[in-house]
Amino acid sequence: MKSERGALILSVVMSLVVGAAAVTAASLTQSKAILLDGLFNLIYFLVALVTVRISVLAAQPDDRKFPFGYGYFESLVNAGKGLLILGVALFALVDAVLALLAGGREIVAGPAIGYAVFATLACSLTAWALHRSRRHVDSPLMRADFENWLVNALISSGVLLTFCMIPVARFFDRDDIVPYVDSVLVIAVVLFCLSVPIRMAKGAIMELLNRAPPRELRRPVLAAIDAALADLPVRQCQVRMVRPGRQLYVMIHVVLPADFPLTGLPQLDTLRERLTSAVSAVYPHQVTDTLFTADAKWAEPCEAMPVVSTPRR
Repeated sequence: MKSERGALILSVVMSLVVGAAAVTAASLTQSKAILLDGLFNLIYFLVALVTVRISVLAAQPDDRKFPFGYGYFESLVNAGKGLLILGVALFALVDAVLALLAGGREIVAGPAIGYAVFATLACSLTAWALHRSRRHVDSPLMRADFENWLVNALISSGVLLTFCMIPVARFFDRDDIVPYVDSVLVIAVVLFCLSVPIRMAKGAIMELLNRAPPRELRRPVLAAIDAALADLPVRQCQVRMVRPGRQLYVMIHVVLPADFPLTGLPQLDTLRERLTSAVSAVYPHQVTDTLFTADAKWAEPCEAMPVVSTPRR
């Protein structure tokens, strides 16, 4: 799949397939670990339906209703995914602890192992397909889906290995530990994957709050801007960046000497084009606004903003 929409539709379909299979298997095996997996995937299926629509919106330019584009919708969807998965995980954790304290629960091992084999193969193949799709197109939505299926594959393989312990324990006449396998498995799964929804929700919420993008993105952008201004007598340059979803917004305030020789507005437009090209070379999905001034007060509404260019004389 070479399109974002195709990859996201694959994620939608597989979430429904794996979720439905898990709920069916949970009713046969009485396993809460399998039921948890089913709830994860069915929740992801519902959110993924919205994700497909958001992927179309995110690619559209700004308009009158949304003058800064639709990038924030991506952050909103990823925050919702993370919080929903986190809520289900915490609920399952509490339920598993209570079951463990009550003496555990019996499950039917045969169908449970069968489901775990199916889920491991399905999740692994989906993660592999999304990984290949990211070679052609990458986005925060694609990244979140790939991470989800990768974690799903790891969890399913862990579930498979754990369920295989049940017939082994019975072979060695250790039936006393069998009722605890499912509850311990739920706790282990939740603790293992808990960092994923937390990281996903935290990152998306920070984007919604207009936090600056990560340092590994800021540094090359700042370096590109500084290089593009190298031949100008810049007194000061302030850069502000936010990245909601896939879109990077860059605002550049360039302070020039009051006697800077200006032949006309086209000269400033040429400088703006140079700066936009420099930022685009680092991060293609960008909107760069550049303002020129001779008074430094217009460039410094905040004391903590980074100074990109040192004063030149």
